[in-house]
Amino acid sequence: MYLFYTPDIAIDQTLSATESAHAVRVLRLNAGDDIMLTDGKGNTFQGRITLPHPKACQFEVIKKIEQQQRPYKVHLVIAPTKNSDRTEWAIEKCTEIGVDTITLALCRYSERKELKTERLQNIIVAACKQSLKAAFPVLKPMTPIEDIIAQSHEQQKFIAHCYESDKQQLVNLAQPLKDTIVMIGPEGDFSEPEVQLALSKGFQPVALGNERLRTETAAVAACHTISLVNLMDRTLR
Repeated sequence: MYLFYTPDIAIDQTLSATESAHAVRVLRLNAGDDIMLTDGKGNTFQGRITLPHPKACQFEVIKKIEQQQRPYKVHLVIAPTKNSDRTEWAIEKCTEIGVDTITLALCRYSERKELKTERLQNIIVAACKQSLKAAFPVLKPMTPIEDIIAQSHEQQKFIAHCYESDKQQLVNLAQPLKDTIVMIGPEGDFSEPEVQLALSKGFQPVALGNERLRTETAAVAACHTISLVNLMDRTLR
């Protein structure tokens, strides 16, 4: 079933113009048809269309659907790539896999110093609807990497970099059921002072396999690894 995004469902039972057009013109839904809705804050509802208008489709809430929230949080820090399409792809895929916060990092070697977040926010919404997620990740704007490191409070803190050092594989180091932050640097990698600052604040250096990965590939690999570690833990229980 298609999932509709209604952030103000508590006070307004009308789909947005975009969602209304999709419901009425594309899916050809009529009065009496049931739909699924989410406010993006972790809540899902069963609704029923009452007025199938293509610009302002109205519905009534039938019931709230109880959903079990993940017992851990994932915070992805990623330095946007020079080609914005690659950043958009990474955010889309990581959202589908499952993240709670995405912070865009400004690093010494960042090739992209600015990035508008409106389009990225739309990509996140579309990815959540596609993967039927009720809790949408929070997107934080471009932030200096030093500030991100200083403000990190997660139980597990990882930094993926390409320097030769004593690094463990993330899949072997990550523990399940713990709030986790993982930082992925720009195409020119983190600077050595940035890495040293992260290590001094409790970040652990990790590898994401034996190959050198692009920024966007590394982000997806990291998020998938954390998800897999937690999935395996639930499977073995």
